[in-house]
Amino acid sequence: MELETRNYIAGAWCDGEGTIPNLNPSDLSDVIGHFAQGSTADLDRAIAAAREAQPTWAAAGIQRRHDALMQIGTELMARSAEIGALLSREEGKPLAEGKGEVYRAGQFFTWFAAEALRNQGDQAESTRPGIEIEVRREPIGVVAIVTPWNFPVATPAWKIAPALAYGNAVVWKPANLTPASAIALAQVIAGAGLPAGTFNLVMGAGRALGDRLVAHPEVAAVSFTGSVEVGQSIAARVLANRAKLQMEMGSKNPMLIMDDCDLDLAVTHACNAAFGGTGQKCTAASRLIVHRKVLDAFTARLVQAAEALRVGPALAEGTQIGPVVSAAQLAGNLDWIAKGRAEGAELLTGGQRLDRATEGYFMAPAVFAGTRNDMSLNRAEMFAPITCIIPADSYAEALAIANDTPFGLTAGIMTRSLARAAHFRANMRAGCVMVNLPTAGTDYHVPFGGRGLSSFGPREQGRHAAEFFTTVKTAYMAAGVPE
Repeated sequence: MELETRNYIAGAWCDGEGTIPNLNPSDLSDVIGHFAQGSTADLDRAIAAAREAQPTWAAAGIQRRHDALMQIGTELMARSAEIGALLSREEGKPLAEGKGEVYRAGQFFTWFAAEALRNQGDQAESTRPGIEIEVRREPIGVVAIVTPWNFPVATPAWKIAPALAYGNAVVWKPANLTPASAIALAQVIAGAGLPAGTFNLVMGAGRALGDRLVAHPEVAAVSFTGSVEVGQSIAARVLANRAKLQMEMGSKNPMLIMDDCDLDLAVTHACNAAFGGTGQKCTAASRLIVHRKVLDAFTARLVQAAEALRVGPALAEGTQIGPVVSAAQLAGNLDWIAKGRAEGAELLTGGQRLDRATEGYFMAPAVFAGTRNDMSLNRAEMFAPITCIIPADSYAEALAIANDTPFGLTAGIMTRSLARAAHFRANMRAGCVMVNLPTAGTDYHVPFGGRGLSSFGPREQGRHAAEFFTTVKTAYMAAGVPE
């Protein structure tokens, strides 16, 4: 299938008011394509098309919705190598991660295909005689979806799939850094034969289109993943319209390294959590809280492991860490290195831009030691291949440090103690907690989300998605008296 470069509105591919070039961050001489930029008029047209199509899609029935989502998911899984290579070329994550992301996106669609069939109502006894009560979930209408660049296929999939499964229409605005991945997903969805206007893709700058989309009076719900700053701006606009709102935002995820842990496993998981996806994950572990009894041994092994990681072009064989996604992201990462040094943190390894055979945004994974939890390094999300070691004298102190954050998305602990593991699971204030696992890596059939500044609104994924993508109706009916 030839790659499109246009928007998809009301069942047709459409030119925008201009285009932007899309460069491969592994090789800046590689122009992936020039992609359409939609106008506010394009966006209004997409919302109008979605509003018109939604009742038709809702009335199509659960079998029709199941079949369409199953077709989308099956095709994504079958084409995961092809689309995954495009994703890695565009976003910069290693090829294996790109393929895995697309396959996982397919799993979201097939899982929600089955959920479409399970959207069953409940019967309830009335407190009054001769009255029957039915409680059912119904679609909410037009859903606006705004997604980031770091998981350009998976994040949209876990929002679009439930939106469609429950009978809603979608207007999707993806990140401008990853338009090729967005179009690849849109082509697969378009091939499922949905009623024209049920699914719409409008690409463009976030400030111009995003603000109008989330504030549009015909939008019944907004699902957003991105930064805290943008999320707070969106919330003010959405709540003014009394639309439903779901947001996944920043994080500052801790991993506790206890004195009784398997040290080799702890290093492996910490390295994975901190540097996988070039650290450009909301689930990345950027705070490693290490018991002093194992501080020196863990630190030495982590530095060795970080230095052994192979940084290179995303599609090259053997690459473990790809490039940072853009010049602006790389500049921001290097600024964090400078800030950490200025605050007195000790940079043990990495943190510099790397030269490779092709010009790209390559950066050596960085490890800071001697950090405190009140340093800016440990307060704000960096979204970078940078992790910070914070020493702690006990489990209790480590847990207190871990919870001392405005965020609360994921958190992990490395320990052999069942008592510590149980206490951590009960007392860590985060939406997802991991024991003897990386902080990154979640399943598609269970809820995902956080606390504090990390999330707002109902959880994403799994059966909890129905809380956001449907509205509840309670119907009363007089049963009557048989003749």
